[in-house]
Amino acid sequence: MSLPYYPRRGEVLICDFDSGFRPPEMVKRRPIVVLSSKQSNARRLCTVVPFSTTQPEPPACWHHCLPHLTVPGLQANDAMWAKCDMIATVGFDRLSKPYVKTRNGRAYRELVLAADDMLALDDCLRKYLRL
Repeated sequence: MSLPYYPRRGEVLICDFDSGFRPPEMVKRRPIVVLSSKQSNARRLCTVVPFSTTQPEPPACWHHCLPHLTVPGLQANDAMWAKCDMIATVGFDRLSKPYVKTRNGRAYRELVLAADDMLALDDCLRKYLRL
């Protein structure tokens, strides 16, 4: 189901990278964080950074570890890594809110990264893009 609203900057969502992407690009369903602001455009697109539980080898200055991040509905035994070298602009049709299954169906959760994590991601992006 397509996301019915423009997500805010810092919001953590699930993105389906299955269709149209191929390895070594980001593939499969995975958590992402929204980078773009609501005012950026009205074309139902937003720019995101994907998360992975696989530690980059070797970790670089454009990777940010989020050991405290837990995404509802996602079983992850390891720390999450923001992979700022894999920025993508995706359509809302790929995005959904994280959820947990309950007796009554799905319970959607809202998750927003803390301001200090967003500042760290901005720094990682500047380093990767050489800005």
